[in-house]
Amino acid sequence: MSLRSKDLLGIKELAAEDIELILKTASGFKDVLGRDIKKVPALRGRTAVNLFYEPSTRTRTSFELAAKRLSADVINISISTSSVVKGETLRDTAGTVQALGADFIILRHPCSGAAHFLAKNMDASVVNAGDGTNEHPTQALLDLFTIQEKKGVIKGLEVAIVGDILHSRVAKSNIYALKKLGAKVRLIGPPTLAPSYMKELGVGIFSDMKSGLKGADVIMMLRIQTERQGKGFFPSTVEYFRNWGLTAERLLEAEHDVIVMHPGPMNRGVEISSEVADGPRSVIMEQVTNGLAVRMAVLYLLSGVRA
Repeated sequence: MSLRSKDLLGIKELAAEDIELILKTASGFKDVLGRDIKKVPALRGRTAVNLFYEPSTRTRTSFELAAKRLSADVINISISTSSVVKGETLRDTAGTVQALGADFIILRHPCSGAAHFLAKNMDASVVNAGDGTNEHPTQALLDLFTIQEKKGVIKGLEVAIVGDILHSRVAKSNIYALKKLGAKVRLIGPPTLAPSYMKELGVGIFSDMKSGLKGADVIMMLRIQTERQGKGFFPSTVEYFRNWGLTAERLLEAEHDVIVMHPGPMNRGVEISSEVADGPRSVIMEQVTNGLAVRMAVLYLLSGVRA
C-alpha cells in the first residue's frame, strides 16, 4: 500500500480514497501502540528530518515518535542554531539534509506554499507540518481519525468549527477533509475571523454561538492566532470569550453526544473553558494520541513512493 504521491502537502490534493487509506492504516498502527513493544521495523534504515521554522510541541514530538516507532533514524534541526541564522535559504538547508541521506523532510514554515516549493526541488518525501495560513494536513487527518473512532462514521455529521478560521491552516485542511468524506461543515466566529466569502468553500457561516452550535455532532475549537493577526479583529480576549468561548452552558445547544476537539495549544478562558476542555465530552487528549498513529501511517505509506 502506498499513496500516489511521494509527498503529503495538503488535503486539497488528496482524493477521498487516499484519506480513507491513511485512516485505515492508522487504525492498524494504533493497535501496535497498544502493545508492550511499540516498535515495528517498517522504516529501518530510513532517515526522517524535522525541519521546523516555527515553534511546535505536539506536531514535532508526534512526528519524531512516529518515525522512531517505525524504526527510522530521526534528526531534529533547531533553526535558531542552524545556518539559517546566517542567511541560508530553505532550499539550501533542505538540500544539505537530503545530501546527508534524508528520506523524509517534515517541514513547518511560516510561509504558505513552502512545502510545495520544497517538494518540487527535492527527491526526498516532503510532509507539510503546517505552512503559514495554508494547510496542516496531518492535523486534519488525526481529527478525522478521532471523529471516526468516536462516531463510527463521518458522512452526514454536522461539524462546527469555531474561532479564528481566517488565519487557521487547521480549519482549511479540516474543511477540505470533512467535505471529501461527506460531513456538513459550519463555521462560527466574529465576522472578521469567519468572513462571509468563505461560503465559497461550501460551508455555513454563523456569527453567534447559539444558532451555530444547534444540533452539532462535533465542535472543533480553534486557537486565536495573535501572531498572525493585526489589531481590530475583536475588542479584547474577555469580549471574545463572552461571545465565542465554549462553555458548559453553550455546549447544551449541541447534540447530547457531541464531542469537543481542539488542535492545541489551548488558551483556556479565551476559546474554551477548563470545565469543557477537561470535561466528559472532550476528546482533546485522544487527538494527541491518535496523531501518533496517523503520522506513522503517513510516513509508512509515503515510504512506498519514489520520484
